[in-house]
Amino acid sequence: MRSHTTNVTSMADSEYDERAARMKKYTIMMLIRVACFVALIWVRGPWMFVFAAGAIFLPYFAVVIANAATQRRTRGVERPSFLQRRGKPDA
Repeated sequence: MRSHTTNVTSMADSEYDERAARMKKYTIMMLIRVACFVALIWVRGPWMFVFAAGAIFLPYFAVVIANAATQRRTRGVERPSFLQRRGKPDA
């Protein structure tokens, strides 16, 4: 009988790493928003509406992207074979 070992890469990220990744994504999006505000000072014409839309809608997208991207990546942790019930493997 062959035993199954748990691979370390199958484990989920720690809460600290997950929070740091979300904060990094959110900070980058907010820096882009600040750049949109600064660009509104000099830009005229149709590009003004593009930068205004970025300054208005980026906070919403920043929250959605920062939270949804980490949920998509999360995987369950594999259980070692000796912890599974006999005859009934966990799903």
